[in-house]
Amino acid sequence: MKLGKLYELAIKLGIDNDPRGRLKVEKVLEKTKKEYAQLKDEDKKNFDLESLSNPYPDTRVLNGDKEREIKNVLVGIDIETPELLLAERMSQKTKIDLALSHHPEGFAYAGFYEVMRMQADILGKFGVPISVAEGLTLDRMREVERRVMPANHLRASDAAKILGIKFMCIHTPADNCVASYLQHLMELRAPETVGDVLKLLKSIPEYKFADANKSGPKIILGDAKRNCGKIFVDMTGGTEGSKEIFPKLAMAGISTLICMHLSEEHFAKVKSENINVIVAGHISSDNLGLNLLFDAIEKKGKLNILEISGFRRVKR
Repeated sequence: MKLGKLYELAIKLGIDNDPRGRLKVEKVLEKTKKEYAQLKDEDKKNFDLESLSNPYPDTRVLNGDKEREIKNVLVGIDIETPELLLAERMSQKTKIDLALSHHPEGFAYAGFYEVMRMQADILGKFGVPISVAEGLTLDRMREVERRVMPANHLRASDAAKILGIKFMCIHTPADNCVASYLQHLMELRAPETVGDVLKLLKSIPEYKFADANKSGPKIILGDAKRNCGKIFVDMTGGTEGSKEIFPKLAMAGISTLICMHLSEEHFAKVKSENINVIVAGHISSDNLGLNLLFDAIEKKGKLNILEISGFRRVKR
């Protein structure tokens, strides 16, 4: 499979599994194309042309020719300079054609907060007024942007270039896969209690493995015997949304929240809303998203995936 084909498939699968729905994503891309067409020639020079067909700024090829064939792919939840050095060492025995990180690196990390715009539309689908969702999401985006600005964004991608290793990251498309998969599963199986939800999560191989390693799903708010009511799986959109959203979710009828992780600030805010919260697990959820993505990608071409940095390949 060519590197460019892998990239294109990842974007397509991200759109296919986007909680907003394909129509909304296509409208976003159309809007981006119109904005680009209206720019002056000078402003077009630094425009991210990938955004015309890829709605996920945290998913990019960071180094390498898209026309190159790839077979052996080193996949990790985080791939930075240490993992790239290990990839070079591994290539002495098995040539590594591509290092693939889930979490964004390089310029994909510098602009990843832009993907948070999708959170407003997802919240709107679950009953939060869109004006409220957009206002809170924009404030949170600016907060994350300020946090990301001083980072040394190009550190890992520079290392990949020096080492001559093809390097890419796939973030939101994988997160879309896990969010859609779990939301569909909850609607299909219709668990009655919070404990039933937890049991259902722990039956999934990635969460079962995490549970055996003391990082499995946990109820952090609520009780196993409580009715779970309406469930919202919140696992995509770049990073955690606004901590002010929880009263709005409660008003929209959400009784149980399933998320990857929850900061202490967010925990303090949701605690007073009587919403049940299950933290499914960050790395285990990332594993599930990537595995679902690779299941679909490998129907189009064979890859030899080597595991690293918290990733475990589970095929379905």
